Amino acid sequence: MASPPHLHAANQICLSLYSATNALTRAYRPLLDPLGLTYPQYLVMLVLWENDDLSVTEICERTRLDTGTVTPLMKRLESKGLLSRERAADDERRRVISLTRKGASLQKAADQVPIKMSCIGVLTPKQAMKLKELAETLFRSLRELGA
Repeated sequence: MASPPHLHAANQICLSLYSATNALTRAYRPLLDPLGLTYPQYLVMLVLWENDDLSVTEICERTRLDTGTVTPLMKRLESKGLLSRERAADDERRRVISLTRKGASLQKAADQVPIKMSCIGVLTPKQAMKLKELAETLFRSLRELGA
């Protein structure tokens, strides 16, 4: 029995997005391996390079990763000597995440990652911005629905 077209895998937006995300993450791997970072670790480091001394909650909000993902990830980054996790002076329950010197200096080595990714040339700059815009719209809309 054939399924209706709306149930075909090839017609699903989720399949396209999932496949593209996996391919994009794989494309980052050869650029991040020399830095000793996985893609989710890279996201955390990007956030900390932009604004140091953040709470776990702030990092989760900015990376859009959940605490169950971020907490063990930060423990690994701490074991690599890239960040420190300290109790906040004003609230013992809150952790403040800060870059170490080693973590801050890694930013220089990571400087070329976005440039090299754009040089892959799979999208024009205009296409890339349109894709980002559409992805952000989808994310915000789904978040508003509670998804």
